[in-house]
Amino acid sequence: MHIHFIAIGGAAMHNLALALHENGNQVTGSDDEIKEPSYSRLNSAGLLPETIGWDPSKLESKPDVVILGMHARADNPELVKAMELGLNVMSFPEFLYQHSKNKLRVVIGGSHGKTTITSMVMHVLREAGKEFDYMVGSTIQGFNTMVKLTDTAPVIVLEGDEYLSSPIDRRPKFHLYKADIGLISGIAWDHINVFPTFENYVDQFKIFASEIPKTGSLICFEGDEQLAEIATENESHKKVLKYGVPKFNILEGLTTIDFEGKSFPVSVFGRHNLANLEGARAVCELLGVQTSDFYRFACTFKGAGRRMELVKADAYRAIYRDFAHSPSKLSATIAAVKEQFPNKKLIACFELHTFSSLNDSFLDQYVSTMDSADVPIVYFNPEVIAHKKLKPISIDQVKSAFACIRLDVHTHPSTLTEKISSEFLNDSVLLMMSSGSFDGVNIADLWK
Repeated sequence: MHIHFIAIGGAAMHNLALALHENGNQVTGSDDEIKEPSYSRLNSAGLLPETIGWDPSKLESKPDVVILGMHARADNPELVKAMELGLNVMSFPEFLYQHSKNKLRVVIGGSHGKTTITSMVMHVLREAGKEFDYMVGSTIQGFNTMVKLTDTAPVIVLEGDEYLSSPIDRRPKFHLYKADIGLISGIAWDHINVFPTFENYVDQFKIFASEIPKTGSLICFEGDEQLAEIATENESHKKVLKYGVPKFNILEGLTTIDFEGKSFPVSVFGRHNLANLEGARAVCELLGVQTSDFYRFACTFKGAGRRMELVKADAYRAIYRDFAHSPSKLSATIAAVKEQFPNKKLIACFELHTFSSLNDSFLDQYVSTMDSADVPIVYFNPEVIAHKKLKPISIDQVKSAFACIRLDVHTHPSTLTEKISSEFLNDSVLLMMSSGSFDGVNIADLWK
């Protein structure tokens, strides 16, 4: 097949392009901006567009499928040309569903934890010798790409994002996958540019759960009030499983899971990540992996990229980075590090980067989320706010929203790194949290 990507440079899009290329398809694409690592990976595979920008003439060869990414706009000239030619235009999730219609589809959803749970499931299934396809939103040790598609695997494991499918398909991605086994890790309001009220946001998860067939299974975290209601609504007509936090111990910075008289040391830590582990266990059990085997395989799971990722450590200090950006994930991540290292000073640095987090009407959702940090720091770039065409916010607004007297707020990388350097001394842990990059700050360089 000839498959053309509009917005090939995206994290998920370029990985799908690589997977389809490896399967022997002819792959072409365009984008108006391609950053690393997409640029190098596409270039190595011979898939990097010759020129950056949109070129409608690329559609004149009439590819079999055109995959449209969210980065493109509805008036994209290549999309317009594809529609004029009557070509088969699909969103990323729609294409994955078409590929997996005859497979058992496992979809991991939730406001937070879905990447980690998907990664855990993938790791354990591989260790157990199971054949499966997958799509996940992060790099994982031992997996070359974030997407794998075959004709033979009986199962596909999909990270189920609730964001929109494409500029012309306003349905949440995870609705399109039509889960046979669906997991929801928790619900905490996000994407306010698309879901303007919490009720509207919750409805998307209700739809996801309701569309799991009677022969399927719904797996829910038991500690979430909204999920308790969704579980009750579905219990009469499908299998509903609930999971919580397993029995665990922490000794000298090492977490172990206790099961049937045995202790299993794991790299992940924090109650939210241990709950994620239990969610993955519930999924793997349905796929034929016994609990004792699951914990044994989980011992070698090192985490997903930028999800409580250890950057550097010695006996006195450590640096972790995490993708945390929503209020609930922010507080859970800080609490996890504090519980794991109770005798060390915790420097928690958070970048306001997403549309929701930089929106002045959403800022109050962050109230008290950084209270448990010894040194709480928030960073934001006013230019990013302007680029997103949002109303400007001030340092005082941020301090007021977080309601933390000790909060230190910065708007320039140089003052941010100076502050961190003055605090990151012996017997301390530095936690850097962002879906962005702190405007190019090299986190490893903070170790001095």
